[in-house]
Amino acid sequence: MNQETYEVFALRYAVRTERSRQENFLESVDAHDTPMPLDFFVWVIRNANRTVVVDTGFDHAEAARRARRVMRLPREALASIGVDAASVEDVVITHLHYDHAGTLGDFPRARFHIQETEMQFTTGRWMLDDGERQAYSADHVAELVHRLFEKRVVFHHEDGEVAPGVTVHRMPGHTMGMQSVWVPTRRGWVLLASDASHFYEHWARRVPFAICWSKDDLLKSYRKFEWLADSEDHVVPGHDPLVRSLYPAADTALGTDVVRLDEAPLKSLREVFPER
Repeated sequence: MNQETYEVFALRYAVRTERSRQENFLESVDAHDTPMPLDFFVWVIRNANRTVVVDTGFDHAEAARRARRVMRLPREALASIGVDAASVEDVVITHLHYDHAGTLGDFPRARFHIQETEMQFTTGRWMLDDGERQAYSADHVAELVHRLFEKRVVFHHEDGEVAPGVTVHRMPGHTMGMQSVWVPTRRGWVLLASDASHFYEHWARRVPFAICWSKDDLLKSYRKFEWLADSEDHVVPGHDPLVRSLYPAADTALGTDVVRLDEAPLKSLREVFPER
């Protein structure tokens, strides 16, 4: 039986330009604290048979609360490649941080796929910790609970299938229930790491992002997603602006704000980080 393959898109919808290197690492990485902005993405996995959206971003109200800049709402970014958020049937929520789990109301037909441990994390004692809680929005978590009572939440335990060939894999470390998405494409198996590695540099140098529930678990997750992907050039981090220069732009009016991850990168990771 032939394996289904998919197109995969990274769509930038927001930015945070005023961010320094040291803010992005759990430990000191060098002597110079230079700018290191973040891009905010949602992802699309699709072929002729189905479309899966990965993460739902955040809206203008959440951006105002956190001093972020929304360039376009996630649903507007999706529309640029012909995806109607209102018609999407499967959405993967990689974790429930504010920038990955807002705008759920724009997906009225969707089932939301999440790790059960992430729901436990966000509704349990860990949210009494200021450091863990600050990255979550109580409104987003409560909205997902409402979707649960509508029977529109699909819980996964470690590994699970979302669509033929498209699987999720728990990658704890950044949060308890962080998950990444493994996708067969025409260039091989691509792993959408999401925030299992915010930047290429986090995993390349084995220094975690500043928000880290468990460093030991995160280092194990790095090894796991390297095992899943066909090569280091098949792993895609969650917030790195390099993604938009490493991969070819899709045919949209948004230029490099929408890039194709199912096509070969324009430059290898070893050219960016020779120490790999």
